[in-house]
Amino acid sequence: MPLPLGHTAAGLAIHDVYAKGRSPLGLWKTLAFVIVLTNLPDIDVLVGLIVHGNGNFFHRGPTHSLLFALIMAFLISNSWRCWSRIPKVNFLFCFLLILSHVVADAVLTAAPVSFWWPLELNLSTGYSGWREVIQSVLFGAFRDLGIIVVSGMIILINRLVRHKTIPLTRTRLVKNR
Repeated sequence: MPLPLGHTAAGLAIHDVYAKGRSPLGLWKTLAFVIVLTNLPDIDVLVGLIVHGNGNFFHRGPTHSLLFALIMAFLISNSWRCWSRIPKVNFLFCFLLILSHVVADAVLTAAPVSFWWPLELNLSTGYSGWREVIQSVLFGAFRDLGIIVVSGMIILINRLVRHKTIPLTRTRLVKNR
């Protein structure tokens, strides 16, 4: 099951490919933006904990759907109109970041997501209280190691292809002098 660290790593890979190495937000704002958007569908865990004391109560319901990704991407990409301090962000970029969470959960876990909600509804079963959720987020990140490695490889390959140069080129020029 992808956890926040894995979702963030996938989002950073998407950002690197989509933004082509340029980010109008700056490093820290970009990192915060990617963390929030890639983990946004798991807001249902927080709502479940606050309302019912069970993080699985609403989990993988409407927030893990194509419709949620579309609506939230629209709202976030247009939020700059309400507050001038919010930078303009592309709708497609927001959509891809949010959807990456849903796709990762659908592909990398056995439990279904509600991708076509409201036409279907799949909710997690079982109980997950505050302690279990916090332990999972803080101490279960090792499970995301595969996602982190693959995301890092995507970033590395993307940067190598984008630059189309071998880092040793400058060294060769120095040696020829």
